[in-house]
Amino acid sequence: MSFQDDARAGAQAMRAIFPETPLLRNDLLSHRYDADIWLKREDLSPVRSYKLRGAFNAMRKAIVPDTIFVCASAGNHAQGVAFMCRHFKVRGVVFMPVTTPPQKVMKTRMFGGSHVEVRMTGDYFDDTLASAQAYSADVGAHFLSPFDDNDVIEGQASVAVEIEAQLGRVPDRIILPVGGGGLSAGTRAYFENRTEYTFAEPKGATSLAEAIKIGRPVDVSPIDSFVDGAAVAKVGERTFARLFDVSQSDILSISEDRICTTIIEMLNVEGIVLEPAGALAIEALVDVADLIKGKTVVCIASGGNFDFERLPELKERAQRFSGVKKYFILRMPQRPGALKDFLGILGPDDDIARFEYLKKSARNFGSVLIGLETKKAENFAVLLSKLSAAGFGYTDITDDEILAQFLI
Repeated sequence: MSFQDDARAGAQAMRAIFPETPLLRNDLLSHRYDADIWLKREDLSPVRSYKLRGAFNAMRKAIVPDTIFVCASAGNHAQGVAFMCRHFKVRGVVFMPVTTPPQKVMKTRMFGGSHVEVRMTGDYFDDTLASAQAYSADVGAHFLSPFDDNDVIEGQASVAVEIEAQLGRVPDRIILPVGGGGLSAGTRAYFENRTEYTFAEPKGATSLAEAIKIGRPVDVSPIDSFVDGAAVAKVGERTFARLFDVSQSDILSISEDRICTTIIEMLNVEGIVLEPAGALAIEALVDVADLIKGKTVVCIASGGNFDFERLPELKERAQRFSGVKKYFILRMPQRPGALKDFLGILGPDDDIARFEYLKKSARNFGSVLIGLETKKAENFAVLLSKLSAAGFGYTDITDDEILAQFLI
């Protein structure tokens, strides 16, 4: 059988467990980009992620009496494995970092029920992975990779199978988020050259782009883990074997702050809850706008396991990217009335979001950490020119990652 036949067989077998995820046309995006934009809603799967597919396909082929399945994950892969352990009534051991949010631990336990044991170990994922692999070797368990496994890749290809069936044809372009490459490898292996591709990576973890540049998977650590579903330091060997000839021009690097603007818009305007990785493909539309006019485009919304406790951070990042919020170290004269003079410079749309002042008795100037919000990004140009004219020195630290992480 061909890969396509195997992928179709896997997709058909899944129907005994969960229905196809919806493929929905999005009017907002279609109008904005003058194209026919469809969202493949993997956030509406039973575990709110496509990871369920790969876990199912790999596990159904590996089950023998007394099989123990082991995985290491801080999120979607863990939940997919746990769900399938309960379905197949087999034992599973899920290793998760100690730093995993309680909500994700709780959901993994809920999906797995009595069939899954969750072990919290390691502060970082690499430590967790090493523990899981060592345990698998010790007890002779079956280790389930989140992406670097041919059966997992085949399972993720069921997304493409469903897209073709639901759309009634192959789309002109498909946009995919990339982490370890399992979804991208499966989709490309199924559609082959019948469509155009755009692969979207978070700026803080461009593992596919680097692998294509060098010609082999390479570790791009340290990475920014904000887009946790796609923040992978090294693509898989097996996934790369199916992606090695991807053109660099088809790989996009999208900043973490920029992704936040899409998450918030989808939540506020469309009522769609997406995790950062789930918003990657939608945000990538901005970069391919000129290529997709009049075309049919499918964006894979890969997951919706969003922790709402992160919403303030997302809003902060989105405001900084949009240019309506900035942080400064302000040099303020230590004299009576200096603060009043500064406040008089602010415009009617300017608001102080943070203010920390340290008076130093042996100096003529004090330092102020100040966060400012405004309604339009262009207001800052006016404000800063007024500050300079009034003799206030300042340093913009908004885009200084080291200072921002420490102070903001």
